[in-house]
Amino acid sequence: MIATIMNHYDFSAGFRAVYDRATTRFAQGDATPATLLSPADTAFLATNGITAQHLYDYVDDLAGYGEPSYDQAHAIELVRRDYFHNAQNSHPSTATLDPATLPAKSDAIRGISWLPRLLPKARAKLRGELPPALMYGCGGDRAFFKQHQILPHEFLNLVWRFEADDHAVIDWVASRATRPST
Repeated sequence: MIATIMNHYDFSAGFRAVYDRATTRFAQGDATPATLLSPADTAFLATNGITAQHLYDYVDDLAGYGEPSYDQAHAIELVRRDYFHNAQNSHPSTATLDPATLPAKSDAIRGISWLPRLLPKARAKLRGELPPALMYGCGGDRAFFKQHQILPHEFLNLVWRFEADDHAVIDWVASRATRPST
């Protein structure tokens, strides 16, 4: 019982330690999802609904593009972890999103490009169903988030809040797009 409580309470410190080890190994050239993490680090992530691929994507994009930052990766994974433990009862999904089913990158809804593609990607991220070929928070996602002044974890949380109601998410994004940024 105490180990479970400690794992929950200490998640952020543990995630930071795993992330730091991953960035160090990545910089040393050990740059594949299969070799980036130790078995213990991979197990730690898995008990929190996170895959080695997720962490690899963050450190790879940070090295190549300067983002997402640790803070963004941590915030995204806090939402994923919360969903994993509280909505999925700590049981990973057995489904995987088929990338061929995603709307085109150029598709738009209510004049908002990328949103039709981002909705199923965010849902798959939330449920732990992203295939290795897709990243939540990729360059296209980041461009969308910047354009609409939305934090990646904020959008993920929104998708959870309105899990079965795409129209509510679309309305919220459209509303955000028309408000002046502060």
